[in-house]
Amino acid sequence: MEAYPTTRLGDTLEITRIVNGLWQVSGGHGSIDAQAAVQHMHSLRERGLTTFDMADHYGPAEELTGTLVSELGDESRVQAFTKWCPEPGEMTEQVVRQAIDRSRTRLKSATIDLLQLHWWDYLDPRYIDAMAHLDTLRKEGLIANLGLTNFNTTHLRVLASQGTPIVSNQVHYSLLDTRAAGAMTDACREYGVKLLCYGTVAGGFFSERWLGVDEPSDDDLADNWSRMKYMRFIRAAGGWAVFQDLLAALDTVARRHGVSIANVAVRWVLEQPMVAAVLVGTRLGLSDHSDDNARILAFPFDAADLATIESARSALRPIPGDCGDEYRRAPFLTAAGDLSDHQTRQWRPQRCERYPAELPQRVHSRSGTTWESIASFARAVRRGNTITVSGTTATYGTRMIGGADAATQAEFCLDKIEAAIQELGGTLEDVVRTRIFVPNVERDWEAIARVHGERFAGIDPANTLVGAPLVGDGYLVEIEADALIV
Repeated sequence: MEAYPTTRLGDTLEITRIVNGLWQVSGGHGSIDAQAAVQHMHSLRERGLTTFDMADHYGPAEELTGTLVSELGDESRVQAFTKWCPEPGEMTEQVVRQAIDRSRTRLKSATIDLLQLHWWDYLDPRYIDAMAHLDTLRKEGLIANLGLTNFNTTHLRVLASQGTPIVSNQVHYSLLDTRAAGAMTDACREYGVKLLCYGTVAGGFFSERWLGVDEPSDDDLADNWSRMKYMRFIRAAGGWAVFQDLLAALDTVARRHGVSIANVAVRWVLEQPMVAAVLVGTRLGLSDHSDDNARILAFPFDAADLATIESARSALRPIPGDCGDEYRRAPFLTAAGDLSDHQTRQWRPQRCERYPAELPQRVHSRSGTTWESIASFARAVRRGNTITVSGTTATYGTRMIGGADAATQAEFCLDKIEAAIQELGGTLEDVVRTRIFVPNVERDWEAIARVHGERFAGIDPANTLVGAPLVGDGYLVEIEADALIV
């Protein structure tokens, strides 16, 4: 078996820096012959590309990997990453265990090397339960390492601050999309989380084939999900003409080193801080780019190359939002487009309670924290067109969320507030007044204010920040809100 550059996730998991991505076996990229696909996986492994990434919903990907593992026996290990992408709902230990057992059975492996959690709706806080149960399975030996996929910076911090040993976050990162730089990279550095990056070749658009040609129509791309998806990114980043300028710059660098445009695009991502590896999509049994991929780390990459690339890249428009936002809000830059059907209020754990006899116009929303039961109050109350949200801390059940990070606590407070308002028929845009209570104003006011500013940008409610002690050890912020539905 050939050697290939490797890196480490966590304490023990050694992976190749180029990972075989198996999304393309899930459909929309041509039919897959199982026998040919497994033989292709054997070939990739022999080339030294021993790490495979998949998900529970990537068609037969887990079963194909399980066949590979079974045929290899004790001869050698491959590294198998999979993802769990549950629909919102109850996250009991039984639910989580059943999902992981299903993947373990398909993979024919007692232990999953890396299990990556995807979550659709952050206003549903049961991702905290899901990760806690996954950590229990990790301690039992059913999972070796825990990661995330398409988590934004805020909610990576929420989970990492709970002490869960998260080793990676798999996100979109490419020359077209640098959302993972900046705040995400800073959070990963703080918590020791590595980035696994997909989309680096933009579904094949980063290649000589697309240099100097007219923009393809949507009909031209209809038979290839990857190209449908990444054309959305190209358009969001400024359009075909700007993309052509970027391709020309990459071609200049590629010719200088005798490599391909794809090599240069992938290598650029690998050079970014906290990036452990990139995923390169593999059309098992249909096409093989392993010879080309072997050159990604085999040429010198210097300051002149970076300057050439940056000059062209600077003309791109930034992709809006944070990592993973393309799955949760417009513009939905996915192959399927709008995925908002995965975010439905009825899935969230808030409870609406109506009082038709004593209080006929009043509706309560409860988030289930211990404080609500002790002091007999609702998280929020709606009467007519007015919604009033109680003072809200970063509490989930009996747990404080966010650790000693005031900004993360504030984000979780606002998640709870937004969920309660939505449960009662409003939106964050209906908020007309917020009040923020901070025990240590000098230390924490600015971090909290910046969170408020990002969340309410363009809404701009009336706001007051007050220095005040809070009930409960460790709480750094409490927020209340009033909304008016017109």
